[in-house]
Amino acid sequence: MIAIHHTPNSFSVRWIAYCKEHNIPYKIVNAYDTDIVEQVSGCTAFMWHHHHANYKDVLFAKQLLYSLQETGKKVFPDFNTTWHFDDKVGQKYLLEAIEAPVVPSYVFYSKNDALDWIETTVFPKVFKLRGGAGSFNVRLVYSKSEARHLVNKAFRRGFLQNSGSVYIKEAYRNYCLRKGSFMNVLKGFIRLFVPTVYSRMHGREKGYVYFQDFVPNNLYDIRVIIIANKAFSIKRLCRKDDFRASGSGYIVYEKNEQDECCVQIAFEVNKRIHSQCIAYDFVYRNSEPLIVEISYGFSMYGYDKCPGYWTDDMQWHEEPFTPQDWMIEQIL
Repeated sequence: MIAIHHTPNSFSVRWIAYCKEHNIPYKIVNAYDTDIVEQVSGCTAFMWHHHHANYKDVLFAKQLLYSLQETGKKVFPDFNTTWHFDDKVGQKYLLEAIEAPVVPSYVFYSKNDALDWIETTVFPKVFKLRGGAGSFNVRLVYSKSEARHLVNKAFRRGFLQNSGSVYIKEAYRNYCLRKGSFMNVLKGFIRLFVPTVYSRMHGREKGYVYFQDFVPNNLYDIRVIIIANKAFSIKRLCRKDDFRASGSGYIVYEKNEQDECCVQIAFEVNKRIHSQCIAYDFVYRNSEPLIVEISYGFSMYGYDKCPGYWTDDMQWHEEPFTPQDWMIEQIL
C-alpha cells in the first residue's frame, strides 16, 4: 500500500487518480500529524510533494522522508532526489563534486573573504539566495560597490526570503502582460508592509553570500526533466529586458526547439546523482550547455503541452504522457 500526503494542486492529485484508475491500494495520510510514522507503518511506500514555499515543509519534510527511507520503505522523493532541493549552495557542491558542466558559482561564509574576492573578480555577477524559485531572490550585480553592499547586508541584517518589492514587481509585470489581475498588484503592495507567513516564520537569510557567473546573450534557457529513464524538455524565454527565464511564463514546447545535447547531458549527470526526478536548467556559454540549477519540484500543469519524451537511449516518443504517473510507477 502507498501512503500519500495530499495537497490540492500538487503532484498528489494525479498520484491519487493513477492509483484509483489502476486499482492500486493507497491511503491518505497527514505528514503534519505528530503520529505520521504510525500512520504509514503498514504501508510499503510514502509519497509527498513537499514545497519549498511552505515553511512547515521546509522545517521537516526531508528529515521525515529520510527517516522512513531508513526503515526500508520506498519514498518519493528519496534522499538522492531531495536533499539539495531549493538549496543552491548544496547544488554547487554536488555538481562540482561530480564534475558536471555547470555555471561557476562562489559562496563565502566570511565577510572579509567575500570582500577580498570582489576585488579580484569581474562583473556583472548574479547574486542569489540559496532558496527560492521562479527567479525570486535573483538579481544581476553590475559593480564592485553593489556587490560590497550585498555582502555587508548578508553579514548584518540579512535578506527576507520573500521580498515585498519583488512581489509587487512580478505582480505588476504580469498585470501589464494580462497574465494577472490588479488584485494581485494590490496584494503585492501589501507585501511591502506585511511579510508572507514564510518570511515571518523562516527568518532572514544571512551569514553567507552566493554569487554565480553571469552568462550573457542567452534569450532563453532549456529545462530538461528526468524521471526514471525518461526525459522531457521545454524552452523558457527570458522576460522582456531581463536575463531571467525561470518564471517568465513564456514557454516553447515544440520538439524542434529543444536541444537534444541538453537531454543527453541530463541523462548522463543523473546517472551520477541517482535522482528519481530532477529538472536541469541549462544556459549556453559559447554554444556549450551549462547547468544553472537543479530541482526535483516543478509546476504540475506547465508541462502538459509537451508533445513527447525521450528514453535514455535517446529515442523520441511522440505521445501524450503524465509525469506524475512515472513517479508512481517508479515506486511500484
